[in-house]
Amino acid sequence: MFRIIRSGINFNYFEFNYQLIISIFKQKKTIYIQMKQLMILLFAGFTACTNPTSQNGTPTPGKLIPEQSINQIIDTLKQTGGISNGARLEKGVKHAASLWRAEDGSVDDFSAFCKLNFIAKDSDRELFFDKVSKNLESIYGHFNKITLDLRENVDLNNGPMIGIDKDFSAFSVGAHLLSDLYSNKIAFSIALNFPYYSLEEKEKFDSATTRKQWAMIRLGDIFVSRVPAELEQAASRAGANADIYISEYNIEMGKLLTESKKRLFPENMVLLSHWNLRDEIKANYGNSANGEDKQEMIYKVMERIIDQDIPGSVINNPKLQWAPFSNKVFENGKEITVTSEPDTRYQQIINNFKAEIARDDYNPEMNTFILRKFSGEMEIRQEEVETLFDGYLRSPQLAKIGAIIEKRLGRKLRPYDIWYDGFKARSVIPQDDLNKKTTARYPNPAAFEADMPLMLYKLGWSLERAKYLSAKITVDPARGSGHAWGAQMKGEKAHLRTRIPESGMDYKGYNIAVHEFGHNVEQTISLYDIDHYLLNGVPNTAFTEALAFIFQSRDLKLLGVNILNPDQEKLNTLDTGWSLMEIMGVGMVDMKMWKWLYAHPAATATELKAAVQSITQEVWNAYFAPVFGIRDVRILGIYSHMISNPLYLAAYSYGQIIEFQLEEHLNGKNFSGEIDRIYKQGRLIPQTWMNGAVGNRISVKPILNKLDKALE
Repeated sequence: MFRIIRSGINFNYFEFNYQLIISIFKQKKTIYIQMKQLMILLFAGFTACTNPTSQNGTPTPGKLIPEQSINQIIDTLKQTGGISNGARLEKGVKHAASLWRAEDGSVDDFSAFCKLNFIAKDSDRELFFDKVSKNLESIYGHFNKITLDLRENVDLNNGPMIGIDKDFSAFSVGAHLLSDLYSNKIAFSIALNFPYYSLEEKEKFDSATTRKQWAMIRLGDIFVSRVPAELEQAASRAGANADIYISEYNIEMGKLLTESKKRLFPENMVLLSHWNLRDEIKANYGNSANGEDKQEMIYKVMERIIDQDIPGSVINNPKLQWAPFSNKVFENGKEITVTSEPDTRYQQIINNFKAEIARDDYNPEMNTFILRKFSGEMEIRQEEVETLFDGYLRSPQLAKIGAIIEKRLGRKLRPYDIWYDGFKARSVIPQDDLNKKTTARYPNPAAFEADMPLMLYKLGWSLERAKYLSAKITVDPARGSGHAWGAQMKGEKAHLRTRIPESGMDYKGYNIAVHEFGHNVEQTISLYDIDHYLLNGVPNTAFTEALAFIFQSRDLKLLGVNILNPDQEKLNTLDTGWSLMEIMGVGMVDMKMWKWLYAHPAATATELKAAVQSITQEVWNAYFAPVFGIRDVRILGIYSHMISNPLYLAAYSYGQIIEFQLEEHLNGKNFSGEIDRIYKQGRLIPQTWMNGAVGNRISVKPILNKLDKALE
């Protein structure tokens, strides 16, 4: 009902899943995670089942009710009369039976429960739905607030972080809620009367389906499978540990040395991998003095991280100096002997994989994390995603954009040019000039929060509406790069977490904060202005990413910087086309990596490292080598999402596609009015939402068509 992601949490399913925890706490830089789906943190499950079997062919753990008994119960209830919807009865009984375990009672107990609790009248069922909705909002909202409190010392820059802070951040307050709701039979009452509908079934609902009916369908997404609490806690710990690992992966840029022991970066510059490293590459395209040297050094650092030959002692350590090209380490000017990071990066992925595979048998129809993530959470089939990405990445327009970039740079493309940033309007403005504006305007989080109503007013909202939305968002000082975390009940605020140094918010930080602000606006509209609580949110994180991108693209306007360039629309199209190639490429790596994990479930971290190196080169050679003229590049393996937010990267690509379609729709229309209208739709399934927003399905054709015109 909400998401979860990375910057995202409107989950399509309520899975109490480490992945979602990670998503909620994801530290992002230019692209961020929507934080709306604590729901998934509270309820496990992605699929209904009637004849479940585990991956090894044995019955699903605990399944009790035989098919013959299920049919007898259905026949008996039909004979009682007053049943207005026989199909709903059959679906409800079969679904509830798939969740019933020995500890819940005997077959006779299940039969008696169904006869007592099946709601025949539609009016009675609506009353039941209204009461459940109210109570779930309270549960979700308060659990969300507790989780925020427990995460505070990990997420916020409010003093030293000690071991107990990490322990509380990994503690899942809702881990036993699911078990409790099954024990007191509330879960069965809901599952019996509001059964789960698969993606295929949801796609068959047409325009005659009312919004309340859609909300009832979303209620059916809650109790879908039954995963033991100890597995949920284990998954939570694995996810939280991976998140902390990434949030503390800082590179001391001021301690990096060239081979001649020259320093290229400011003494106190510290960059988080990979987001800050990537953004520093982007920031140096306008630096004619030593920008290319800086980019090459960052690229080498990235290679060291991917290959895990980075010296473990230089990570987040200001006491040592490191020459990344020769991989030598110095202390007080004297070379010292060090050891490489021991494949810790890939062990985090292994830990996440083991946590997920342990849950597979409890999700019989979607018995892999890949299925749960795509057909479940995203509600877009993985095969459909891969086909879409493959088609776009093979588009001839990409090589033409690459040729334009080469001409602009006056050199051959380098692998890190996947992040070329020169098409954006801000690329013609010196970074220092932008930094002066942002540091003066935003010395601390409170200053950014105070300016939010004015920013919304500049985007077209009335002052009254701008104050209404801004009053429901608070800004916090982030320990990491920042994220957006939505409220889960009315009366609570969304949180914008942003990192602001003592010198004030630099332009890169401002650009990120505006992105997160877009998430918060979506989170607020889709909670406070929604007509049915169980429709709170958006179809998946791609849709909240889309609005965050839309806000982010207007950051200069919000600063009062206007660039009059008649070709800017064409340049924006080229920028979208190029960045979509980059993010689709890493999404392909992420998907292929998880397929490899399922084919090699006993793999070690070292074996996974070798596989990722091979996969990144395979994807690069298939799609990027024809554009760049370079083969066997591994840079696509640097993305931190693969470590702490697995299989989230595909949502970014969809976010950019949706953003482009929304921008095309918004052109010439009332921006604020359309954003309000579109995001009040809530959590419909993706294609239904998109049709309601712009009148078309999700597609890359509009981008390719506009690229053709821009390239002319």
